[in-house]
Amino acid sequence: MRLTVFWDRMRAQFGESYADSVAKDQALTGLGGRTATQALAEGIEPQIVWRAVCDTFELPESRR
Repeated sequence: MRLTVFWDRMRAQFGESYADSVAKDQALTGLGGRTATQALAEGIEPQIVWRAVCDTFELPESRR
């Protein structure tokens, strides 16, 4: 997954402004307590970060 696709999915799920807040503020257990923003900055693949977001927010399979 490309980074642009990750952000498109985040905005589609959470809205334009809330997506940035979720990415910066929500610690994700699937990423060892990192936020999505921290994980991406550390080079973790966007697909892995997206899956952690999906798990944390219990998104349906159709959104994954």
